[in-house]
Amino acid sequence: MTIRIGQHADLQALVQFNQAMAMETENLSLDTEQLTRGVEGLLTHPERGVYLVAEVDGEITGSLMVTYEWSDWRASNYYWIQSVYIRPQNRRQGIYGKLYQAVKDLAAENGGTASFRLYVEHDNKVAQKTYESLGMEQSHYLMYEENTK
Repeated sequence: MTIRIGQHADLQALVQFNQAMAMETENLSLDTEQLTRGVEGLLTHPERGVYLVAEVDGEITGSLMVTYEWSDWRASNYYWIQSVYIRPQNRRQGIYGKLYQAVKDLAAENGGTASFRLYVEHDNKVAQKTYESLGMEQSHYLMYEENTK
């Protein structure tokens, strides 16, 4: 297995993974054109974040996106892990654990982070157990949101 930074050549795979994840977790069909612009917007603007992809035998088996949020309190970035997707046939093989370690390595290379954060659906108990097994714990923060689109 190889973990690497996502590239423009991965665009279609990343779009497909995002569509599959949205359908699986929220029964949500994402607009392909808008999603493609969104993925491309991160691939072409590394200051926004980075995709990490896992490959086995030259095939992408999983990916995640990391975005950065500056904290004035901590004078450091939070690393937000988003858009996590592992192909169903490749789950329970330690791929997410290797991707998460790559996020930690990336943060260390860039001078550290205030913390690693992610959102997870309330009912996604399997994912929650995975995150907990890797040392993450539920935050004391609740999230509020006002959709504008």
